[in-house]
Amino acid sequence: MTTDSIYTEIIMYHNKEGHNKHRLEAPSHVERGHNPNCGDDLTLQVNVEKGIIKEAAFVGTGCAISTAAMSIMIDLVKGKSVQEAQELVSIYLEMIRGHKIAHEDLERLEDAQIFESLQNMPARVKCGTLGWHCMRVILESLEPQTSEAE
Repeated sequence: MTTDSIYTEIIMYHNKEGHNKHRLEAPSHVERGHNPNCGDDLTLQVNVEKGIIKEAAFVGTGCAISTAAMSIMIDLVKGKSVQEAQELVSIYLEMIRGHKIAHEDLERLEDAQIFESLQNMPARVKCGTLGWHCMRVILESLEPQTSEAE
């Protein structure tokens, strides 16, 4: 199986599966991402409790790349601390910008690594980063979490 076919298979799975595409009943944070150039319009909903991303989902419409990137990101950050999620978002966005990423950091991205080739497709970069930018905005809006007992 070639890298391209694996890439296509993972994207199509996440695009069609829809396991992260639903409404959360009472999200603590919501961020809409819209790309008027291609019509992607996705809204990320997240529940953060005590500095941990407990659940996340998205609603809306978008191309296969934008919906798959959002779904893969959600799988990656669920259960992670806000700080860990911020690190993953930073690594992903740096990867898409074409910056050199350490192998161990790429490994942390798990399936999201497949979007590395988007750096060579400028027209698709916004599709692959829409959800990640939504997550970044949500994470930046949170108060810094302390690990000390109150």
